Amino acid sequence: MDAQRLKDNFVQVAGHGLEVADYFYADLFESNPGYRALFPASMARQHKVLLEALSQIVGWVDDPEKLVPYLERLGRDHRGFGISAEHYPAVGASLVATLRHFSGASWSPELEGDWGAAYGVVAGVMTKAGAEG
Repeated sequence: MDAQRLKDNFVQVAGHGLEVADYFYADLFESNPGYRALFPASMARQHKVLLEALSQIVGWVDDPEKLVPYLERLGRDHRGFGISAEHYPAVGASLVATLRHFSGASWSPELEGDWGAAYGVVAGVMTKAGAEG
């Protein structure tokens, strides 16, 4: 996983602002309609929270001493929202679809591999923390 490539790509994607979150949730809910019930009726705040969390994760992708405790807290918080291990693969698929969409021509197999590896770490830490309580 190339941390700098992830950071550079996220700068490009994040430049699209709240459109990124709109696309992500539209993809997630279209593919998994039952997931919509896990979220508040108004998604405005949730869009901002998603982008802030992604920004923090990408910022610390090469600093496990900061990243892991942050992800553990997120995992415990998400458990409280009814999120379990079975939800993470669909979220990862929608995240990659969103990143691919907003990356345009700069998307590559290497970048997809980087994001897949990074999400694997994120999902693994969050799932474990969520299961432990």
